[in-house]
Amino acid sequence: MVNDFDFEKEYILEDDCVLLRPLRKNDCNNLLLFSLHEPELWKYSLVKVAGEENLINYINTAFEARNAGKEYPFIVFNKRSQEYAGSTRFYDIQLSQKTLQLGYTWYGKKFHGTGLNKHCKYLLLQFAFEEMGMERVEFRADNSNERSIAAMKSIGCVEEGVLRSNTIKADGTRRNSIVLSILKEEWENGVKERLFNRL
Repeated sequence: MVNDFDFEKEYILEDDCVLLRPLRKNDCNNLLLFSLHEPELWKYSLVKVAGEENLINYINTAFEARNAGKEYPFIVFNKRSQEYAGSTRFYDIQLSQKTLQLGYTWYGKKFHGTGLNKHCKYLLLQFAFEEMGMERVEFRADNSNERSIAAMKSIGCVEEGVLRSNTIKADGTRRNSIVLSILKEEWENGVKERLFNRL
């Protein structure tokens, strides 16, 4: 459970559709095509990922946060097409409070609308609640990112409110962030089953 979570351990999450494994420093090559050719993926991002240098910095920063015991980033592999598809992570991990945030999620455009995200979220939520012992998983997004907000609500997230002008975007402007969450009791009392049935 919570006290047994080891940031150095290589946790692998997978089902018949997707495999999530820890992001590694040499994963730049596996994600570079997206970084070079699909810069619009990070339109709402707080960090710059487009371009090789930005991608390297993105991976290094995630790796450092994992080493510091703050984050646990994954690379996403689509088993059906045998291709790397994107990345996601647990962050703001507070083991003593049994809470974490799930985000920094992005996939190449060809994987949008394929159901890949639901498979990833199911595996991540199952791991957070049932293996890590979390009581609350939080999600945040740019309040103008309608696609992301709809995706979060579709997996069972409950909207809590909007943090006004709470952070700075990669382009230097300020962002209003919507906050959503799933509680362990909600996961156990319907969210898990409904999400599983949609896979």
